[in-house]
Amino acid sequence: MRQLWTMTASDLRQRVRDRSVIIFALVVPLALMFVFNLTSGGAANLTLKPVTVAVSAPAGDDLATAITATLTQVEGIDLTVDEVSADDARSSARSGDAELGVVIPAGFGDAVRAGKEVVVEVTEGEDSGIESDIVLTVVQGVLTQLSAGAVTAAAGAGAGVPDAQLAALAQQAATQAPEITLTQGEAASEQLSSSAALIAGQAGLFLLFTVGFGVLGLVAEREQGTLARLRSMPMRPWLIVTAKGLVSYILGVVATSVLLTLGSMFFDVSFGSPVAVAVLILCAVAAATSLMFIIARVARTAEQASVLQSILALLLGIAGGAFFPLNTTGFLDVVVGLNPIAAFTRGLGITSGGGGLGDIGVPVMLMLGFAVVGLAASRLVPDRGRDL
Repeated sequence: MRQLWTMTASDLRQRVRDRSVIIFALVVPLALMFVFNLTSGGAANLTLKPVTVAVSAPAGDDLATAITATLTQVEGIDLTVDEVSADDARSSARSGDAELGVVIPAGFGDAVRAGKEVVVEVTEGEDSGIESDIVLTVVQGVLTQLSAGAVTAAAGAGAGVPDAQLAALAQQAATQAPEITLTQGEAASEQLSSSAALIAGQAGLFLLFTVGFGVLGLVAEREQGTLARLRSMPMRPWLIVTAKGLVSYILGVVATSVLLTLGSMFFDVSFGSPVAVAVLILCAVAAATSLMFIIARVARTAEQASVLQSILALLLGIAGGAFFPLNTTGFLDVVVGLNPIAAFTRGLGITSGGGGLGDIGVPVMLMLGFAVVGLAASRLVPDRGRDL
């Protein structure tokens, strides 16, 4: 054991002195977290600006008045409706005094009731944004509802409904609310916030790079001839491989713990129980390290090992939601669920929702299962270097 700890400590000192470990394990993922948070956080924290709509509606037209009244009742946006003439509505939008100009033509109500074509003119200002799009959607929704009344009246007339009943029928179709209720639900308790998902994804992705600094060092030492020297020393050969594995494991645990801690501080998120999070980190690092043993066996050179590591890290990282969440179903969802990075992120979602050790059994078993399969596979795949 003394030889094992001596080699592990010596290797760790070399890795810490190597600035590339610190860059890949901490600096790059933290920088990406800030960049992605700046780009995605803007959309998440979108604030709607006040918007002014200049509306021209014919006097005494109840359906045109209904459109104007609907605009004044829009919630969630500071909306001002100015009732002006048609020319003023257009010029206000063009000059920037209003974000939107809406012109409802004379005879609008009669045309709708008669089922005739009618055009509502909308002028969008140059400075309009998403607020104007919201207002346009509201206007379109009201027009669609009124069109439904016109279609109903036309269908009633075709079916021989008396004229006295057509107006009431059309009015009912145009104004009666559908028997559909939209209820806002809650996201699953396993779902991370956008900032927390970003931290977890980047930590998982760069974990696959960090652990490579230990195990994949075997390939480099094989090329440099130092592995043969180590094997000539009076100690058991498996101690060399075990020491490299320990280096990977320690680097992975430390880097992932630091990333989650700093990410929580910088982006004001919490991953929940520290004990449960620590268990998830240990399991994720075990799974990632097992993958490096496979790469070390199949790669002939350090360059090949680096390429394989990058490919697998990006594939597993992207599939695990390192950059954006994946919406998968069926068999593909099962495959993605076996990804240790996805299991790690899912586990953090459980702990951030208040879950403890008893709630993270599935992601823990997935990651440990991946580690066992990975280690077993590393002994079965051909050793192309024939020294490991």
